[in-house]
Amino acid sequence: MKQIPRKGTLSRNQSLWEQLGPGLITGAADDDPSGIATYSQAGAAFGYGLLWTTLFTWPLMVAIQMVCARIGRVSGTGIAANMRMYGRPGILYGIVALLLIANTINIAADIGAMGESLKLLIGGPAQFYAVLFGVVSLLLQVFVPFPRYSPFLKALTVALFAYVATVFVVRVPWSQVLTRTLLPAVVWNVKYGVAIVAVFGTTISPYLFFWQASHEVEDQRAAPKEQPLKDAPEQARRNLRRIKTDTYVGMAYSALIAFFIMLTAAVTLHAHGLTDVATSAQAAQALRPIAGRFAFYLFAAGIVGTGLLAVPVLAGSAAYAVAESFDWRVGLGRRPAQARGFYAIIAIATLLGVALNFTPVDPIKALFWSAVINGVIAVPIMVIVMLLSARAEVMGRFVVTGRLRLLGWAATVVMAAAVIVMFATWGS
Repeated sequence: MKQIPRKGTLSRNQSLWEQLGPGLITGAADDDPSGIATYSQAGAAFGYGLLWTTLFTWPLMVAIQMVCARIGRVSGTGIAANMRMYGRPGILYGIVALLLIANTINIAADIGAMGESLKLLIGGPAQFYAVLFGVVSLLLQVFVPFPRYSPFLKALTVALFAYVATVFVVRVPWSQVLTRTLLPAVVWNVKYGVAIVAVFGTTISPYLFFWQASHEVEDQRAAPKEQPLKDAPEQARRNLRRIKTDTYVGMAYSALIAFFIMLTAAVTLHAHGLTDVATSAQAAQALRPIAGRFAFYLFAAGIVGTGLLAVPVLAGSAAYAVAESFDWRVGLGRRPAQARGFYAIIAIATLLGVALNFTPVDPIKALFWSAVINGVIAVPIMVIVMLLSARAEVMGRFVVTGRLRLLGWAATVVMAAAVIVMFATWGS
């Protein structure tokens, strides 16, 4: 793979779209087919009762993702590389192994959902489509230079507008929705608590931390005049401003789409007594007799579009984490021969994800265990990220302070509480 440098460097006159990149892609990838299933389940089971979670988690998402992006752009290396250099390798290897397992399961679920959704749209064999999606995703990552591939991922984020459009083809009592979102009627029972944990765990996911930091590193390397900010502090102002804009918009987009997915399920499935939805494809299929064919087509097409975005992010984040942990050469901007281990992890994660769709493994149970694994590793990763962001060896003069640091630790505490609730309600 040949690395193709960008033309020029970051300009003050860039449009908003040009400023968006790692943060937008990360936020959109958060609403993957597995996430769509979780949000659909929340809306179907509790109606408008969990819409408030999208507002609550947005500033927390912004904080932790902005910290990760800063670490990548300031230090010039990803999260795992910094953990290896300034942390304990034993802990890192355990975390990365669990991340690889969780990401592979998520890839399997996403590819399976994409196959099922395309089957609903055009007919044909879902498993064949799953193989096709997996192979195409892998080939794009391996053979398309990153400066060309990144805009493709960015363009795919538009697919999520399908969920905004879906809401506007069904009847929505907007005054009631606004009231229930801003003044939620919280239900204190185990099922409601588990649903909140599921939403939080889906929204703040470990693979997003690694991806956004490493994407910042890739972008910096692809621009010939850009350097890590701790080595080129004169580049800091415009880059930190871009990171802020990119992350705020990307996480707002993620939260907005999650809101509309929940809302769609609430005004259609929940309103008609369909409160048990297992997968995103099932949610799409259930929409057809209730909301009409157009809403069904929009919802199902959105699953395919966001899956094409999420699968490379899942595989790529696993590859960055594993390769950086062992100090291998990394980067989607390198040829496969220059980073064999890195690309091997992408291939293994993607192909294993495809293969899991041909096994007797229950995808719902697999996703449950993936959520458990993500919950186990999210908190220690967030703690380490916050500690790294305060170290001068990592950040130079750009250590994270003030409101961003406070919100980052708040996100960590919220996730810790969610994990405690998850284990406290185990088996309930």
